[in-house]
Amino acid sequence: LEQTTSQTAKVVLSLDAGAVSLLKDGVNFKKNPKDGKCYIIYKGTGGFKACRNQCKHQGGLFIKDIEDLGGRTVKCTKHNWKLNLSTMKYVNPPDSFLQDELVEILDDGGLCLVELSPPDPWLADPREPLELKEGEVKVTYLTHACMELQLGQRRFMFDPWLKGPAFARGWWLLHEPPADALDRLCAADLIYISHMHSDHLSYPTLKVLSERRPDAPIYVGDTSRPVFWYLEQSKVKLTNINVVPFGVWQNVDEHLRFMIMMDGVHPEMDTCIIVEYKGHMILNTVDCTRPNGGRLPQNVDLMMSDFAGGASGFPMTFYGGKYSDSWKANFIKNERKKLLNYKAQLVKSLQPKIYCPFAGYFVEAHPSDSYIKETNVKNGADALNAQINNLTSDIKTWTPKPGAVLDLGLALTDPTNSEAITNPPASAKLYKDSWDFDLYVDELNRAISCEIFKHPNWIQFYYTWAGFQNYNLVVRMIETDDNFEPLLDGYDYLVDFLDLSFPTTRPDREHSYLELKNRVGVMRHVVMHGGLWDDLYIGFQNRISRDPDIYHHKFWNHFQTELPCCGPDWDKFLRSVMICKCTAPCLLFFYCVLSLFLIDFVL
Repeated sequence: LEQTTSQTAKVVLSLDAGAVSLLKDGVNFKKNPKDGKCYIIYKGTGGFKACRNQCKHQGGLFIKDIEDLGGRTVKCTKHNWKLNLSTMKYVNPPDSFLQDELVEILDDGGLCLVELSPPDPWLADPREPLELKEGEVKVTYLTHACMELQLGQRRFMFDPWLKGPAFARGWWLLHEPPADALDRLCAADLIYISHMHSDHLSYPTLKVLSERRPDAPIYVGDTSRPVFWYLEQSKVKLTNINVVPFGVWQNVDEHLRFMIMMDGVHPEMDTCIIVEYKGHMILNTVDCTRPNGGRLPQNVDLMMSDFAGGASGFPMTFYGGKYSDSWKANFIKNERKKLLNYKAQLVKSLQPKIYCPFAGYFVEAHPSDSYIKETNVKNGADALNAQINNLTSDIKTWTPKPGAVLDLGLALTDPTNSEAITNPPASAKLYKDSWDFDLYVDELNRAISCEIFKHPNWIQFYYTWAGFQNYNLVVRMIETDDNFEPLLDGYDYLVDFLDLSFPTTRPDREHSYLELKNRVGVMRHVVMHGGLWDDLYIGFQNRISRDPDIYHHKFWNHFQTELPCCGPDWDKFLRSVMICKCTAPCLLFFYCVLSLFLIDFVL
């Protein structure tokens, strides 16, 4: 594959938590004290938006627009051009420019502004669209976030999660993949895996691929935490993993190329992709919160994105204080509505010719998670498509079924053509009704009897390996059964992350406190393999109480994305335990002999 210089991300302004708390609603002008460059931060109900204080017309500086009573626009000092900061669109003159938005990254109360260069890398080497023949480009939905693209003679597969659970035992496939889905995966010419979450990077699925075709070409973005950081420990043998730079066209052949881009909110792990065939673009934003910092191509031929929500332990797994069932239900309802509105407005603003919601078809199917399944109500794809259709009639929407095929050439030629989409036969099984629970849960629970957990000092060894401290937080970890009842013979311990100590009682000083009840099989599996705590948190495998009721970004970010890529050296731990066991009797014998000698000497 051909490539050139990667897209870069540079921090241009940093504000600490104190400075962020002083930002007022509406327009805030800021200057970087190191280089004197000026920026504008807009604080609205939906969070922050930011840009350079520089007009795109002729580079003039913006000042507050005193005529705008809503406090959303600024005015250029050169020619009185006006910019609406809430949309980053110029309103005077209208329909002129779109301001290049900076990426805002919140970090434990602070705020970093990051500038992507170039901001719209897909504009490099533009290609005029060529006519597509019937059957030349076909998009087949398999399940969840897994799509197969037939592009001429090549087949491109996205995010194959085709078997097994995700996030330990918390997520299971809602849709039954077509019977030949694994065969399709093994025959793919290219495979794109967007990020390391197990509903996209599925080791049970990739194990099948490794057994049948270990050299299948897989492409991932150059994230700071490698997508395949766990590959060696997984024992899955894949020999053709390609890490590609962000924002660079990867040329596959004369007509086919693709570009992987980073997420603005989680650049360390999330990515999205543009695939272009004969000048026709397919945009897949996957799970990105702000793909490419919010700057995306307009009028693509096909856009896909997530839609469902519910991919977090909050608030379903929280207890105590305000977290009643009624509070949770109201919160989830409001968040679901906000997500639906955001996705609908985003699609409307980008104006793709065809839009498909996907990457939200999972279910909390295990019987022990019935409470989560009932509480964690998600958006429906049909509801989102209906809202988009109410906003605009210019976008064709597609709610996919497993095995359904979109013929892109037919759909673009005539969006009303009923033959553009081929649905699976009426006899096809669309929804899963069995998941092999015991096979996967038993595998997790094998960690319970692991030798390391017979020695209580595994706790200090593990958290020393994890490397998180100098943070005023005390966490109580309680091992439980499947119903989150503490185990009589389970571990129940405190970790003080200020000095990484393990007290028997909470310290007297003022401190934040978390109490985590964790299913013992999942917790010990995570500890034993050095896994990320997403399996616990996103997988609904714990119950959480906190005092005060605040989110500790540094703590969760560390245990969800920043743990060492190499797992704990438990062999070293067990050797040290054996040495201590062997040394103790020798020391005891030595002290006994010494005592007898001293007694005899005195006498």
